[in-house]
Order: sequence, then structure tokens, then C-alpha cells
Amino acid sequence: MDGLVVTDIRGRLRFRLPPRALDAADFERLNRLLGSRREVEYCRFNPLTNGFLVVYAYSPAARKNIVGLLAAFQPQGSGEGYIEAAANEEALPPNPIWQHLAQKVLPLPVRAVISSFKAVPHVLSGLASLFRGRLNVEVLDAAALAVCFLRRDFRAAGTLLFFFALSHFLEMWTKQRSRAGLYRSLAGQAEKVWVLNKDGAELLVEESELKEGNLVVVRSGGLIPVDGIVERGEAMVNQASMTGEPLAVRRVSGGAVFAGTSVEEGELVIRASRVGGETRVNSIIRYIEESEASKAGIQGRAERLADSIVPFSFILSALVYLLTRDPLKAGNVLLVDYSCAIRLSTPLAVLSAMREGNENGLMIKGGRYLEEIAAADAIVFDKTGTLTRARPRVAAVIPFGGFDRREALRLAACLEEHFPHPVGRAVVNQARKEHLNHEEEHARVDYVVAHGISSTWRERKVVLGSRHFVLQDEGVSLSEAEGEAAEAEAAKGRSILYMAVGGRLAALIAIEDQLRPQVRETLANLKNSGLDRTIMLTGDIESTAAALAREAGFQEYRSQMLPDQKAAFVENLVNCGRRVIMVGDGLNDSAALSRAHVGISMSDSSALARDVANVLLLGGRLECLHTARTLSTRVMRRIRSNFRLIVSLNTVFLGLGLLGLAGPGLTALLHNAVTAWVAYRGTRPYLALPGGKKSVESKK
Repeated sequence: MDGLVVTDIRGRLRFRLPPRALDAADFERLNRLLGSRREVEYCRFNPLTNGFLVVYAYSPAARKNIVGLLAAFQPQGSGEGYIEAAANEEALPPNPIWQHLAQKVLPLPVRAVISSFKAVPHVLSGLASLFRGRLNVEVLDAAALAVCFLRRDFRAAGTLLFFFALSHFLEMWTKQRSRAGLYRSLAGQAEKVWVLNKDGAELLVEESELKEGNLVVVRSGGLIPVDGIVERGEAMVNQASMTGEPLAVRRVSGGAVFAGTSVEEGELVIRASRVGGETRVNSIIRYIEESEASKAGIQGRAERLADSIVPFSFILSALVYLLTRDPLKAGNVLLVDYSCAIRLSTPLAVLSAMREGNENGLMIKGGRYLEEIAAADAIVFDKTGTLTRARPRVAAVIPFGGFDRREALRLAACLEEHFPHPVGRAVVNQARKEHLNHEEEHARVDYVVAHGISSTWRERKVVLGSRHFVLQDEGVSLSEAEGEAAEAEAAKGRSILYMAVGGRLAALIAIEDQLRPQVRETLANLKNSGLDRTIMLTGDIESTAAALAREAGFQEYRSQMLPDQKAAFVENLVNCGRRVIMVGDGLNDSAALSRAHVGISMSDSSALARDVANVLLLGGRLECLHTARTLSTRVMRRIRSNFRLIVSLNTVFLGLGLLGLAGPGLTALLHNAVTAWVAYRGTRPYLALPGGKKSVESKK
């Protein structure tokens, strides 16, 4: 079986296997094969990342044997059947609490032997770090264990090893719950895509129905659902989700494209080579790995601080020995350190908060966005589909230029169905409600960046979009009657879509887009949380924007904003020193979302907006914004609180050890108890406790 060794440290081998390398039966066979070797402690397979971990008692011969066994192993299954299991629980290492309690009944000599064997990987790991020139937490742990064994204090060594194992168990348990929640949220997102049939007509099908060889059509703002080769067309493709490169790349006929990337501008017809669950799972794997890698700044600082403290522990131990010539007191210093608890509690708190956010309607794509949300002092909203209901409706269709109402609505729906956006869906839904079936009579449909759609219908150019696009960019003029009709609809607070055919206005489509019921309350809560600037951006004319801003409770708004102007506005706020959250849902909002410190989008928004956003509001619930702010604030508060507890309590324990008021066993017990306590405290709920009680932070 081919596999790539990702990490190779003494006692731990982690392999990255090919996608779907193992199924459940394969893993059981491999587990039994490795388990038959005495040096193997346990192994674990993560179906999401195709990672295979083996923990073993290190020796060169043992390592060689394990690598040889894995290389020779031949899977027999298809590798399927793990995806559903992955949504439940990842296998955990043995529970250290039961092991520790079971060892308590054993005679002391037996426990000493067991502790000695368990200490070997920690000591070897510390020595390996030391040989690499790193004086870090692993070195300190190894030194503390060495002190215990030199004193023949096996009780203290056993206590240290128990808390090491407990800390690792808590970390793995938290990661497993976080991953499972993230997986379920992503795997449940059903998508529909356009494909070409044998006659060249476009059909809308479920992504799960795609087959190899299908011709898939992806236009501006769309997420590419398959791996494949461009059959025809030209587009700028954003591959940041795969390569990390923010600049889009040009793709033309013959070029390769990959699932999970997005089309920023243009249109592609792609012949699918890999489809369905395989590409979907791969994009989920990338997302989860990126989420875990995207650490909060405070988490990175905590880890750096933890490692930076280690040398001072050794310096203090040496000073104590020079001053007292008492090796017992000098050793006590190494049994009490600050770094272990700091390094463990912070990532656990961040992962737990991400998991709790997922349970409360928030998909947070990395720990650092929690910190950014907590630090933010300004929030910017796009209007359509964000502040307004997710499903606006067509209030009126006013035809001109010889068109009748049904014909105008039919043509508008035929164009809009190619571009997912709340306004476009409203037009399509209204046509469907009125049973207006339409044939694909138009030519290629282009999304024009300046907010509109352009195509050719019956040899005449047709454009559909905002007032700015149709009247100014396309040069369509309005008669007095047409202008009065538009002003009358705008005065009612409605958004207007202008449709022109052959250079003349064909229809006005008035969209009634009522505010979401929770907008005013959400804005008030956000202001009370410290976001002193709440701003609405919209492409609507001044009168419509002003009316809606008053109704929602905004003190600031900007009207007739084009996509590049929205992005420039957000960028200007950032350059002025503001910490900015941008909330939007449409293709036009993607640039502004990427300019903000945190981009937030609805889970049912355009594919590009979901891809660019750092946080998704699951179910389109706007009130989750306040939940995100509350969660972020509380997790940062608890991290700082844990830091104060770690420093103060461990300083007391260190003083007790130096004064001889506590022996090494007691100081080790107290120190590791604090480590486990703050780690557990970091995993406690942030929003509410079981039974509906408020958490401690919420009372402050």
C-alpha cells in the first residue's frame, strides 16, 4: 500500500494514504496485523484526511517493521463506507482515567515498571527536540520525568504521565467533536449545476447526479463542482481554496480545473473526469484542514510564550541549586512550569468555541476569525438578501415597448435562472408560480461585473439589471412615463430591475424585499456589544436606501454602490484603522467580503460568496451575528482568564516547592491538576450551560 510519511518522530508514525485507500474491513485487518506486534500501542485511521497514525515503543527495528508492514499491506475493499462514520466520532486513544484507576490497585514495583515504559517516548521526544536545538515544552516534560526517576519517585512520575495522557485525550476529544460538526454542516449542502445534454440544451441537475464525461457549465460566481478539462469557453478561475494564491488564473480550452475552485468572471464548459462524493469529500477535507491550521493570533502567541518560558525554568532550577546545593528543591522547579497549561488550554478553548458555534448556526472557518470578530469595532452590511428576507418576491411587472407582462416576465426568468442570487430567484419563482414555462431562446448569457446580465434574444441585445447598468452603462433612455413609473415603485421602498431589448426599455420589475424581522434587534445587540459603526451599503437609489435605513435603524448608509465601490469602501475603513466585519450574500459582495478582516455570508448565498467568506450563517439567521460576537468575546475572555489562573497558581506552587512546604509529588500533582482543570475549563460551554443556565462569563 502506497503512503506518504507526514510525520516521523520517535514512537509516532503518521501516514497520508491515497483517497479511499481503506474501507472498514481493510482497517480492521490492518489493525489486527499491527496489533499483533508487541511494540505497537495503538493505531488510528482518520477517514476525512486519509491519515493513518501508529503509536509504538520506539526502536529502529520496530520502525522498520511497521513501515514494511504498511508498504506490503494490500487493501481489498473500495475504501467506501467510512464517510458516514466520519460524521460521527473519530477513534480516540484509550481513556487515561480508567487506566490510571486500574493501575492504582497494582503493587508499587509493577506500577514503577509500567511508568518507566510509558515515560520512554516522552524522554526520547524531549531528547530529539534538544538535539535539534529546541528548548521547548517536550524537553521540559522529559526533564521533569527524569528528575522523578532519578529520585525513584514513581508515584510522582505516574501522576505526571497520567496528566500528560489526560491532556492529550482532552485535546483529541475536542478535535473529534469539532471535526464531526464541521463535516456534517458541509456534507449536507446540496448543490444544483447546469449540464449540457446531447442536443446542447442546458439542464439543471443535482450535483449527486453528475457522471464522468458530463459537460458542466459554470458561469461567473459559480463554484466548479467537478475535476475536469475545459471543453470550451474562457474564464478567470479563483483557486485560492486549493493553492492559497489569491489572484485568479486564466483558463481556456484544454486547461484543467478542480472541484471547489470558483469562476470569478467568464464562462466554462467542463468535461468532468472526477465527480460526486470524491470531489465533495476532498473539498471538505481541505476545509477542515484549513480550519485547524488557521490559528487565532492569541493561540499562536500562547504557543510561542509557552516555549519561551521553558529556558527560564531551567535557569531558575540551576540558580536554586547554586544557592541551596539542594537537588530536591532544584528538581521541584522543573516539576512546576507555566508552559504546558498555556500551550494546551488555548487551542482547546478555540476548538471548543468553533464546535459550539457550529451547534448554534455558525460555521467558523478558523480560530483566528474568532479573535477578529471579538476585536471588531465596525460592521458593514449589504442590503439585498442579507438585511432583507432571503426570498424577496416580485411585487409588480410593468411592461413597455410593445411587450406584454407575461412575455417580459418569461424572458427575465429565462435569463436570471443562470445566476443564483435572491433577486434572480424571485423572478424565476414568480414565473414558475404563474406557470410561465420558457424555452432557451437566448444566446450565451454573460454576467457583467457592473451589476447586470447581457444576452441576445431573437437577434436583439437584451440587458437586465440595475438602473446604473441599463441606463448609464448601456445608454438606454427613459420616457417621461417610464421614469414616473420607476419613481412611483421606488417611493414604495421597492428595488427596480430594468430590462431593455434592442436598446429600448421592455419592462420594469419591482422587487418587494422586506426586512428580516430580526434586523432591528440584531443591530441593537451589535451596537451594545461595542460595534460603534453599523453601515448599510446598497445599489438602490437614495430614496429607497434612506427609507430602508430608517426602518432598520442604521445611522449610516451608502446608496447606488457598485461592487467595486463596496470593496473600496470596506478597504478604506480598514486603512483607517477600523477592525471591520463585512456581511453579504451575493456575487457582487465577494470582493468586499475579501477586503474585510472577517467576511460573513449566508449559507444559501452565491457559491463565490460562500467560498470567500470566513464565517457562514447556517440557515440564513441574521441573529447569529450577535451569537458570533458573544461567542468570540467570551472565548477571548476565558483564554485571558485561564492565563491569569495558570500564572498565579503555578507561582504559588513553585514558591511552596522552593520553601520546602511541598514535596515533589505534591507539587507535580498540583501543577498537573491545574493544567487539566484549565484545559477542561476551556472546553466548557460559552453561550449557555446545560439546563438553560447562563455561563459564568455571561453574568459579568
